[in-house]
Amino acid sequence: MHVIHGFEHAPRPLRGAALAIGNFDGVHRGHQALLGATRSAAAARAAKSLAGVLIFEPHPRTVFQPERPHFELTPVQQKLALLRRYGMDLTVIVPFNVALAGLTAEAFVERVLVAGLGVGHVVVGYDFHYGKGRVGTTESLKQAGRAYGFGVTIVDQIADAGEIVSSSAIRTELAQGDVYGAAKMLGHWWRVGGVVRGGAKLGTGMGYPTANTPLSPGTALAHGIYAVRVYIDGARHEGAAYLGTRPTFDDGAAVLETFLFDFDQDLYGREIEIEFVALIRGDRKFTGSGALVKQMAIDCDQARGKLRALDANDPFAWPLEA
Repeated sequence: MHVIHGFEHAPRPLRGAALAIGNFDGVHRGHQALLGATRSAAAARAAKSLAGVLIFEPHPRTVFQPERPHFELTPVQQKLALLRRYGMDLTVIVPFNVALAGLTAEAFVERVLVAGLGVGHVVVGYDFHYGKGRVGTTESLKQAGRAYGFGVTIVDQIADAGEIVSSSAIRTELAQGDVYGAAKMLGHWWRVGGVVRGGAKLGTGMGYPTANTPLSPGTALAHGIYAVRVYIDGARHEGAAYLGTRPTFDDGAAVLETFLFDFDQDLYGREIEIEFVALIRGDRKFTGSGALVKQMAIDCDQARGKLRALDANDPFAWPLEA
């Protein structure tokens, strides 16, 4: 997949693409509907063009509300990996800043879509707005397409059992610990990634050495024990992860600690991805380390059972590499 930063002077081979526009945080099932429409639009063009997306980084909320940490479902590198897996040929990363936000709807079309990228087709969701004050609508985008000669496809909302699929709804599911419900909307299991760093080694002292990874600011996953799958250099491992404040010990800042089953390699300084499959229980305080160790053995057995059940049928496995 081609990745270009900025919209000015796109290379000639990458111009004329069919582009879906949005933040694509989570690359969830609603986003996937846009991606499918984009692939169809690209294939239908007389001279088959590239199918791609235009995304804004960072998320506009971090620009307009910098004091409030934003719960980002998919950091940009993970987002790019998913877009590639879902069949995109091109991703245009447009830096979101005050200057871009200040462009009128007409200027956004003229400077970004037409002069900068030379789009052949644009795909957006039913509630898409653009330009200063979000005054641009799907109808004005269609009018611009007729004026400048690019096609426009509007994709209707996607719902699951009557609930609208959205990044906000997914964040709500995760805040409640319902990683299965989040995966139903995402179409794939939710993951976090990070570099393993040194910790207090409390788990090691109790016979459960853990890989400690920092969470991005704003991450709002419910505290507790989870059945997880861990990806290291492309290899998949299974384990149990704890997210919480360690109330039995210090009740301090929240930490993410992952115990990998049947694994004895040194992970310090290595990049890993953690995929959340099921909530085993919520966080709670124990009378001491002995009671906690007994519960950890139970937690790990339950996590193994949850993961074993997926061996025969995994409804939310990440799409294979294109």
